[in-house]
Amino acid sequence: MTMGNFLKRFGSGKSKSSRSMTLGTTSSQSHEPSPSADPSLSLADKINAAKKKYALIPDRFSSLDQVSKALREAGLESSNLILGVDFTKSNEWTGKTSFDGKCLHALGETPNPYEKAIFVIGQTLAPFDEDNLIPCFGFGDSTTHDEEVFGFHSDNSPCHGFEEVLACYRRIAPNLRLSGPTSYGPLIDAAIDIVEKNNGQFHVLVIVADGQVTRGTDMAEGELSQQEKSTIDAIVNASSYALSIVLVGVGDGPWEDMRKFDDKIPKREFDNFQFVNFTEIMTRNSPESAKETAFALAALMEIPFQYQAAIELRLLGKQTGTAKTIVPRPPPIPYTPPTNAELPSTASPEQTQSCPICLTNRKDVAFSCGHMTCGDCGSKISNCPICRVRITSRLRLYT
Repeated sequence: MTMGNFLKRFGSGKSKSSRSMTLGTTSSQSHEPSPSADPSLSLADKINAAKKKYALIPDRFSSLDQVSKALREAGLESSNLILGVDFTKSNEWTGKTSFDGKCLHALGETPNPYEKAIFVIGQTLAPFDEDNLIPCFGFGDSTTHDEEVFGFHSDNSPCHGFEEVLACYRRIAPNLRLSGPTSYGPLIDAAIDIVEKNNGQFHVLVIVADGQVTRGTDMAEGELSQQEKSTIDAIVNASSYALSIVLVGVGDGPWEDMRKFDDKIPKREFDNFQFVNFTEIMTRNSPESAKETAFALAALMEIPFQYQAAIELRLLGKQTGTAKTIVPRPPPIPYTPPTNAELPSTASPEQTQSCPICLTNRKDVAFSCGHMTCGDCGSKISNCPICRVRITSRLRLYT
């Protein structure tokens, strides 16, 4: 499928003027007894009972119709999407198997994995957001690292539909430099700020990313990296808001740590985070429509219960007054390598002791070209990240 047909097919949705979608007017509750329905309980007891009920939300559905019905029965009348896209350095090598060895953000005549994921998200999740106004953010590039996010528009306005999301993505992707480390904390903080500014309306944050949060190879079991702590703290904080978080994994992975990531998260107000392996679903030997339905089912499966949790925990319409005010950076401008006269006097990434890929571990592997990375990053790449020469040998250094 050519990119023109891709966008032509994608551009069939209508743009609405309202920020929410009516899914149904029924207000019937789920079949499980609701703590909020017990008149003998105080408000505090009802909230504590709801926290226990929604501490771990199981996967209970086998069809998209069942999910849609559960959303209606939960009384969900409005849901707003927020999109975050991962621009960290690991995208350069996590397409080795799934994208013919190319960078996952490489643009061409056919859609790359991020474009495919955004397209399928638009096909399957956008019906739950009638107005198609989607705040979009990027993170992990050389301007944001693990500390900030940038907006897809310089004035931080939302994209009008997923066709515009894709157009903005194709305009932005060639302009930036992939970097890192990987942390979802700043993005989740930005989503929390949006929920707060929209008077506690229910939102779904969809993160499209290629891998796990940055973690040093020499870290002890149970020890958290700075990026893991930032991400976990943000997820825990987000559980005090009407916000669901769906992480969509593209590329080769590895994904095992993301599947186990929930285990590292301490007690939350409710189970607000889920991981969906987009690559695994979309490479199945099934018709495209069946794969898109399977993806939608996996992404939406927990949302009816998360929405019900938001009701019983009194999160809908709630403004805490404590959310961080996030001011996204503008989209990256085209990168121009500096001339020798413009180079700063401080040490370049090649001269520092930190790995130029993850920016956290010490360099301890030298390649045949003479450049160095840490052992963990160096084992995953086939070309030098500095000079792009193919790696023919690796020498482990000991200090």
